[in-house]
Amino acid sequence: MPKALLEEFGAVSPEVAEAMAKGALERFGADVAVSITGIAGPDGGTEEKPVGYVCFHALLADGTAIARSPVIPGDRADIRERSGLVAMHLLRDLLS
Repeated sequence: MPKALLEEFGAVSPEVAEAMAKGALERFGADVAVSITGIAGPDGGTEEKPVGYVCFHALLADGTAIARSPVIPGDRADIRERSGLVAMHLLRDLLS
């Protein structure tokens, strides 16, 4: 992960989620990757990036991608569980 990318956009950003997915494809020689970065709370949220803000990026080796950045409701456990489910749904949609 380029340090400049983190400095410009922050660790929780669509740009970093995309870089994470691309990095996974390259590092593991995979055909598909999904990344998740977010703020599960209870602290760490800001007005711009509130608790529950999660960035997803699902990517195929051919470059086909789906990205989403919703605010997921709930407490820390809810946000983490729902994030895993969202990631699996994005992969399913991408592979359909």
